[in-house]
Amino acid sequence: MGKLDGKTMMVTGASRGIGAAAARVFAEAGANVCLLARSREEIADIAGEIGKSALAIPCDVSRYWEMEAAVRASIDTFGRLDILINNAGVIDPIANLSEADSDAWGQLIDINVKGVFHGMRAALPSMITQGAGTILTISSGAAHNALEGWSAYCTSKAGAAMLTRAAHVEAAGHGIRAMGLSPGTVATQMQREIKDSGVNPVSQLDWDAHIPPEWPAKTLLWMCGADADEFLGEEISLRDEAIRRRVGLIG
Repeated sequence: MGKLDGKTMMVTGASRGIGAAAARVFAEAGANVCLLARSREEIADIAGEIGKSALAIPCDVSRYWEMEAAVRASIDTFGRLDILINNAGVIDPIANLSEADSDAWGQLIDINVKGVFHGMRAALPSMITQGAGTILTISSGAAHNALEGWSAYCTSKAGAAMLTRAAHVEAAGHGIRAMGLSPGTVATQMQREIKDSGVNPVSQLDWDAHIPPEWPAKTLLWMCGADADEFLGEEISLRDEAIRRRVGLIG
């Protein structure tokens, strides 16, 4: 029996990186998994790999009606939605404020901030009705520290962190568990884009300094259990060795 037998999880940005790893980890734990991303073929391949407990839903999180339809599809297919992981995010534009393209800056906000709101807005009503649900948002150290060239990303992650706190304040009394996860630097395509930019110290990190995406995926699974309840409404940092030990990532 899996830890999450009978539960349904939805993860945005599921075509690669943390999102794809989370879909696999949660499926192994017995959950039904709904994979959301704009990349249709990639999420279809992952869903096919997982099997009948997976549903691929092409979705642009910056459009509320698409997120609403995705939540409806997950409930129609599996009967309920128990866990939402707000993972979708982009790093571009990497540019100084004096040079940043305003349209690109706004598009990042649409994905990284409004996308998180859209997920919460679409999922919360059914979760509140059933009296239980977990909402996990991928945060970042960038939510708390400004970095050169990352005005859009840092602003968006600060906004997403505040949305998560707001969800806790408003919905904890309805059985909703809301938390953030700051994973540190992860070996994903985003880190390759950061490396290519050559901007700020993060781009100078060696590749072996980044953790594998399976680490945050396993941490997200752990966050769905009672052992993480002391962090409700807060943000967990995977840079913390004590957290890594509690999750079982290190000895």
